[in-house]
Amino acid sequence: MERISQLARRFGLSRSTLLYYDRIGLLSPTGRSEAGYRLYAPADSRRLATICSYRRAGLTIEDIQRILTTRENENSPVLARRLRELGEEIRALQVKQHLLAGMLRQVAGGDLPATVDKETWVAMLRAAGMDDAAMGRWHAEFERRAPQAHHDFLRSLGITEEEALLIRQWSARSAGEAPSGG
Repeated sequence: MERISQLARRFGLSRSTLLYYDRIGLLSPTGRSEAGYRLYAPADSRRLATICSYRRAGLTIEDIQRILTTRENENSPVLARRLRELGEEIRALQVKQHLLAGMLRQVAGGDLPATVDKETWVAMLRAAGMDDAAMGRWHAEFERRAPQAHHDFLRSLGITEEEALLIRQWSARSAGEAPSGG
């Protein structure tokens, strides 16, 4: 039997994740020690390994709960839906990859004007198949990964400081973070 911190460390999870799994009924300990510590049996460890596999595959906690509480042959729709979602994500990434490769070719060939303005940039993204939601995700990810670079990029498009800050604030909210100063 393992205590919660041992099990969490072995799976590279936080103790709070296992407490959350216990609270929602996804993974409950087999027992408790005399001191009240949660104790996990080998079967609990195997269940956690399964949960972690599903999480690595990108399934939501709700989907994992559904899978673990239904018969095996009824899980196909959940897994098939996730496979379709992954296919869509891959296609979206390929569009972005194609867009960036084209931009690099244009820059290397000198086909782009010295500066690209906001309208040109948006037109290129739309031509690559990005809709408003995809562009929003792009901005949110840029803000999350490199806030200052995101700010500098927006300014390079000829966007005013005020508009750049508004875009960054919106992007940070979308990414679930507070923007840093620009």
